[in-house]
Amino acid sequence: MKAALAVILIVLSLGVLEAGRNDVVIEPLYVGATPGTKYAQTDAQGPTVLIAHGFAGSQQMMQGYALPLARAGYQVYTFDFLGHGRHTKPMSGDVNALDGTTRILMDQTNTVLDGLTAGSEPVALLGHSMATDILVRVAREREDIGPVVLISAFSQVIDGAFPQDLLLVTGSWEPGLRGFALEAAQMVDPAAIEGETVVADDVRRRAVVGPLTEHVSILQSRAGRAEAVAWIDGFYNRQSDLHILPTGTAILGLLAGIVLLFRPIARRIPQRLFVSPELNWKQTALLLGPPAVLTAFIAVPLTPEFLPVLVADYLGLHLFIYAVMQLVVLWFFGVRGGPFNGFAVILILMWCAVFGALLDRYVANFWPTSQRLWIVAALTLGAIPYMLADTILTANAGFWRRLLIRSAFLVSLGIAVALDFGGLFFLIMIAPVLVLFYLVFGTMGRWVAVKAGPAAPGFALGLVLAWALGVSFPLFVGV
Repeated sequence: MKAALAVILIVLSLGVLEAGRNDVVIEPLYVGATPGTKYAQTDAQGPTVLIAHGFAGSQQMMQGYALPLARAGYQVYTFDFLGHGRHTKPMSGDVNALDGTTRILMDQTNTVLDGLTAGSEPVALLGHSMATDILVRVAREREDIGPVVLISAFSQVIDGAFPQDLLLVTGSWEPGLRGFALEAAQMVDPAAIEGETVVADDVRRRAVVGPLTEHVSILQSRAGRAEAVAWIDGFYNRQSDLHILPTGTAILGLLAGIVLLFRPIARRIPQRLFVSPELNWKQTALLLGPPAVLTAFIAVPLTPEFLPVLVADYLGLHLFIYAVMQLVVLWFFGVRGGPFNGFAVILILMWCAVFGALLDRYVANFWPTSQRLWIVAALTLGAIPYMLADTILTANAGFWRRLLIRSAFLVSLGIAVALDFGGLFFLIMIAPVLVLFYLVFGTMGRWVAVKAGPAAPGFALGLVLAWALGVSFPLFVGV
């Protein structure tokens, strides 16, 4: 019954996601070394829209906005910033200097714009997070830019006169950025409120909020995407009769269906004799407290810098030290990983490959370029021990104990950021990746651990975690 429900959920979700692609030709392309994609209906003659993703994102993450605009008749282009997605060349420069990384990404954006086959009308710009500042600065330097749509924006370049035609979309759970968007509207009219278009001289501005969304889910907000299409239509005197599909709900449904469908499959794994000892709260505190507090104090002074990915080498070291502490204590308590089941490992990895293929098609980049493979391999040195310890601790734990176990690791990363905020700030970005990993892969691994013991799922999920981290953060070579 549950398997049937999972299949129905997957089919319905795929139907919604594929409907968003109906009548849209999706064409991969390159502008110089920059990988990109064109979204347009056959023989589309509408204005050009260039869309840019945020930090640690990829062009796939912007499909939520690219597809509706393409269905509305626009010629839409997305691309991967240096070091992101499938771009093989790393970011570089000083991330804290305007003439460093910012300037380099601006130059890349200008090159992409120059390489587009735009018509006579100005090009519309749409960007998320990091890209918002890049696009505003690029627009200030060019004469061929039309409407600008900024999602989860922050840029010190915005003032009361520029950009002239600006929509700001923010998630309701982004209080700081939401406040900035309203301030940007109030630069034009001090009495401006959210959801109101204000006009002064040649400046048109509007700040809107996507309900029940944060920094990532705003990319699938139906309200935000409808506002973006309407805003760009307004500039070009167009009117699109377009239904914005609930792709965000469909993505959640697809993920849930994949996880639920795995449960009956996991039950077919041969039962292995393994008894996981019950750990009392005192033992649990000893397993969580010292690693959470001490790992950062040990790892931060040792911060390695040999991987060409921001904070990845530190994260690998942090995972390793944290895991070793827990595994030593578990050994002292007489807790082992149990027998190793190769079939269970293959099963998990195959299912994760299916998950990754769907994720890559509809949500975000999941397949690494060849340059990232050795980065993934290096991260396994910390990820496998960490997931082995995590799987042992969570295999027979209730919900609240599992929540405590995973939260302890996030707290340990928070301590590391506090000790070296400038150097490890980007660790904050890893929290959503880890939460999604726990919810999806952690759940599947736990079902396998109940049947086969923690060793096999711990090893398999360690490989998957290293993979997920290796493709999430941008390649970077400092100055």
